[in-house]
Amino acid sequence: MRERLVVIGNGMASLRFLERLTEAAPGLYDVTVVGAEPVAAYNRVLLSSLLGGEVDEGACAFRGLDWYESHGIRLITGAPVTQIDRENAMVIVGEAHVLPFDKLVLAVGSLPIRLPKPGMDLPGVLTFRDLADVAAIRRAAVAGAKAIVIGGGLLGLEAAVGLARLGVDTTLLHVMDRLMERQLDHAAADLVKRAMESRGIRVLLEADTATIEGEGRVERLVLSDGTVLPADLVVMSVGVRPNAGLARDAGIEIGRGIKVDDRMTSSDPRIFALGECAEHRGLVYGLVEPAYEQAEALSRHLIGEEAAYAGTALSTSLKVSGLPVFSAGQIEAPDGAETVVMSDPGLGLYRKLVIADDRLIGAVFVGDISEQGWCKSLIRSGERIADRRDDLMFGRAAPQAQSLAA
Repeated sequence: MRERLVVIGNGMASLRFLERLTEAAPGLYDVTVVGAEPVAAYNRVLLSSLLGGEVDEGACAFRGLDWYESHGIRLITGAPVTQIDRENAMVIVGEAHVLPFDKLVLAVGSLPIRLPKPGMDLPGVLTFRDLADVAAIRRAAVAGAKAIVIGGGLLGLEAAVGLARLGVDTTLLHVMDRLMERQLDHAAADLVKRAMESRGIRVLLEADTATIEGEGRVERLVLSDGTVLPADLVVMSVGVRPNAGLARDAGIEIGRGIKVDDRMTSSDPRIFALGECAEHRGLVYGLVEPAYEQAEALSRHLIGEEAAYAGTALSTSLKVSGLPVFSAGQIEAPDGAETVVMSDPGLGLYRKLVIADDRLIGAVFVGDISEQGWCKSLIRSGERIADRRDDLMFGRAAPQAQSLAA
């Protein structure tokens, strides 16, 4: 009799895990997947493009329902799991539906954070995390509306650009002194700010929200310095927290997220976690690449192969108002390291290499990110770069770049 494998969550990490598992060992498990959203897994990376009308919802879809059926996977959508009963090895869906399991995978993602400030519960204050959020924002983004996005991280930038594409008067607020401060230094962040402003987006830095006010719905936002900003719509994009409530209630060990080892195993050997809900070696990742690497490791482990996830060297690659941006590793030089910079603000070009002991430990590129894959490889491998500095800074000759890319 096949073991019963239940997967809670049907996002990008969950789907990648299912793809790898069924490719390597079709039919090994009796698989059931439960997703809280009413649709199957879709590409969250495209949400800003969906918001701005560049793509439709169909373009965000990954696999049709026929894929799940053809791979012997039972997919339950629109059904939040309410309890994990570890003693009886059961998952409770909704009020009474029961799913027994032999192995359980938690791929429940993360939850958007709302600032603990007055007025955050007013109608018109929305988050930007899923398809339902996009639909709600589009309904509110009517002609003549004034929108404020709180948060200058990756999702905040994407939300602001999406609203600007709709022709909405958009202001972006960020409490720090530069955008994307975790991924970009000041020079790179300034180029990104200019790109946002070229879209007509007003960017206010070191802007701390004090309160949101309105009669019955949002009408204005007040900053801590007393500045009053009119608003018909406020989009909250100040970060996420791992969705660890189910695991915590079930008595599974929790830190910032669900604690897992290198095989993505929780404190219960029958239960695994991956993606944004998982905490591995003290780190919680909020990006797609680590989630995919974790899915690969877990799928191999569950089919009996030797597999371990050792962590991910973080990198960010995106396009802001048509401006390519890439960062990886350490963006500021630690003691004993050196920094090499090329900057041409007029052309929107910026390259920064952080080097220690003749090894690349960090990079920030704006405008031309053609060497991003090579940089990530060098940071991970720790290879010496003495004879490669010119190529890293100014780009390789086309035949060499094409050969290495192949």
